[in-house]
Amino acid sequence: MSRPVILFVDDEKLVLDTLLVQVRSAFGDRYEYETAQSAEEAWDLIQEYHEAQRRIVLLVSDWLMPLEKGDSFLIRVAAQYPDIHLIMLSAYADEEAIERAQRYANLFAFIRKPWERDSLLSEIRRALPT
Repeated sequence: MSRPVILFVDDEKLVLDTLLVQVRSAFGDRYEYETAQSAEEAWDLIQEYHEAQRRIVLLVSDWLMPLEKGDSFLIRVAAQYPDIHLIMLSAYADEEAIERAQRYANLFAFIRKPWERDSLLSEIRRALPT
């Protein structure tokens, strides 16, 4: 049986690399970890995993990305894949964007960059299905 997947979306590779190191060190091989550097790339991965009947359990997305903002992307994900838990991670998201994601995407948590490692891991732990 395949492991559940955690997907990280951010246009900055350094952010993705840091997230992978921190989350992998906390959760080990219980999950598979994927990254995408745009909402479009992430959407393609989500659809590929869905078609392969692989389960993405958590998506952690930046807000300020080229072509599509994180709140819009998360709303789109929630509409088609409501079982994926969603966390937004951003230094720039305004209150309106956060509220939209909470209202229309059932946003699990918002974490401001730069994040504190233990707080990030705590929110991720709470968001993961038991």
